[in-house]
Amino acid sequence: MLELSYYGDDFTGSTDVLEALSGNGIPTVLFTRIPTDAQLAQFSDVRAVGLAGESRSRSPEWMDAHLPAAFEWLKSLEARHCHYKVCSTFDSAPNIGSIGRAAELGMAVFGQTFLNVVIGAPELRRYTLFGTLFASYQDKVYRIDRHPVMSRHPATPMAEADLRRHLSDQTTMQVGGIDPDAALGVSDLEALRNGRAAGDRISIIDVYDDASQARAGALIEDALSETGSYVVGSSGVEYALLEAWRDAGIVDPATDIPVLDRKDVIAIVSGSCSPTTERQIQTALRNGFVGVAVDYKALAHGQGAEDAMEKAFTQADAAIRLGHSPILYTALGAPAEAQPAASNDKVGRALGRLLQNLMDAHPIDRVGVAGGDTSSHALSALDTFALTLRRPLPDTPGSPVCVAHRDGQSTFEIALKGGQVGSDEYFVNLRDGL
Repeated sequence: MLELSYYGDDFTGSTDVLEALSGNGIPTVLFTRIPTDAQLAQFSDVRAVGLAGESRSRSPEWMDAHLPAAFEWLKSLEARHCHYKVCSTFDSAPNIGSIGRAAELGMAVFGQTFLNVVIGAPELRRYTLFGTLFASYQDKVYRIDRHPVMSRHPATPMAEADLRRHLSDQTTMQVGGIDPDAALGVSDLEALRNGRAAGDRISIIDVYDDASQARAGALIEDALSETGSYVVGSSGVEYALLEAWRDAGIVDPATDIPVLDRKDVIAIVSGSCSPTTERQIQTALRNGFVGVAVDYKALAHGQGAEDAMEKAFTQADAAIRLGHSPILYTALGAPAEAQPAASNDKVGRALGRLLQNLMDAHPIDRVGVAGGDTSSHALSALDTFALTLRRPLPDTPGSPVCVAHRDGQSTFEIALKGGQVGSDEYFVNLRDGL
């Protein structure tokens, strides 16, 4: 029996769950699209199955058209839990990446009246207390509406730290929570029932330390028969459930993962405009990488796109021939305004084609992609249908190195990195191994 199935609302977040599970004794496969029976059969030994998506950057109308079929397929797997995975920063809006709409659609498919939500994940330095979200940036922790990056996100800026209020703008269902006050003098399960008796349809379960994380996992398990299998949250869902599964003795001991060897040459493409990624690119350039600026406007609007592609490939090809790792990027830092989803789609596909062309021309078997939207389209261009865990990178939970599986072709190693994720040395570590 599968312990868990999940849908990731972007590709980088999907590998976050892959790492949390496979790195802790629950073998997992992540599909980039609904697989054929033959593709699914290749991973018959796993205990969790994921489906990487792109709903984080899509409208509610897009969700209405695409998510029910994905949820129906996940439901058919008959896992004990089904998780709609969102970013641990919870960035979303009524018109883009609506977590509320995804909650409604999933509850309809799974026939649920109630829903549990877990966002806090101390492993990622994300914390929820009294429904309020806090997240780290470099060496400090900020309330999410004061976070230097997420409060200024170009598409979905987080202006509200109380997740109950934030989510209430995206659904008509009443949102409550299980916090220290709600559970005062009663068990967590009784607190959950009390909230539901008062009208709560959605319950945000606080996680702010190891003890609250363990209690959250136990509560999800204890309430399974009353709530149903569908749950929403960050990879904090998996980290919480792992605690409960360890207590129940159903988690296999994690095996040692072979280290990554150093590669003379890797290739990176980035469609991210995060200042975190900007620092990572600058650090890479100071450590032997060669930067290749790619014309975003040309790729997005079509005029001059082929010339921009040829120019970028030529520069990256020359760097590889000299023994250097190219890093191809469309931005260094945040743009003045959010770009349309259709433009980002075109750019992501173009970057994926550039990466494939470089892999066709050179024996490159480790690559990296920065940016959630970029990752989904890059994997499509690389004709990858599934990912499994290769090895987590140190100090960068949530963006591991994966093994990419392709029909009739050899595998290769790939790391998918969210814009705001990772230490400044992320790309350097990806090349140098560990």
